[in-house]
Amino acid sequence: MFGVLFEQAADGQRYIGWLLSGLGWTLALAFFGWWIAFAVGLVVGIGRTVQNGMVAALARLYVEIFRNIPVLVQMFLWYFVLPELLPSALGNAVKQMSPPWGSFFPALVCLGLYTAARIAEQVRAGIEALPKGQTEAAHALGLTGYLTYRHVIVPQALRLIVPSLTSEVMGIYKNTSVALTIGLMELAAQARQISEATFQTFTAFGAATLIYLGLALIAYQSMVLIDRAVRIPGTSLVKDAIEPSVADDVRPVGSLPEAMEVVK
Repeated sequence: MFGVLFEQAADGQRYIGWLLSGLGWTLALAFFGWWIAFAVGLVVGIGRTVQNGMVAALARLYVEIFRNIPVLVQMFLWYFVLPELLPSALGNAVKQMSPPWGSFFPALVCLGLYTAARIAEQVRAGIEALPKGQTEAAHALGLTGYLTYRHVIVPQALRLIVPSLTSEVMGIYKNTSVALTIGLMELAAQARQISEATFQTFTAFGAATLIYLGLALIAYQSMVLIDRAVRIPGTSLVKDAIEPSVADDVRPVGSLPEAMEVVK
């Protein structure tokens, strides 16, 4: 079924090479977009929890704007509208960027800032999930607000939200497919190009689907390993926190030994 991918295309390459080229742009877009999203989301998420009302309001405004506008609309705004709003010289320089960079950078900024709004809510939830005693103990030790967040609050919050961040890591890989609408030849765009060249739509998009699935599984397993490495002791299930041999000997509260059950 996938034999057509190894046939030679009109440009002398094989169709599988087109897919691998698209995969490279997908990985680059997701990787760099994730780090932009994590950095911005961390700052905005912290801003959502600070006592300064102005900072908290601005952070909430950012989240509401970027989280509630569809990512496709944001992609068009960054690619088509932003160059028109910039000064003429700068706008023309943006529009005259050679491909694929003229599409890559708007897509990178779009995915990074859109995902940052979602990560900010995860960070806020992680911070608010911590007991207030953590902050009070830090203040009792003489730590300033900045040092409290840096050394006490944020490290614990990030360890708590690793499982919820898994969906965001997987999501940014899938959202890269939206970049095909502004001309970036990532994985989905290359699959469409193969479909148009060979009329083998099922084969082209089937191969792309398997690649996306593989990326998602790799991202999921990587986050599981990270979660196990940084998990705060005491937050796992009781049965997972004890040895299997001991878990088998643990009885529910109120249960009777086997001999007493027989007498009963």
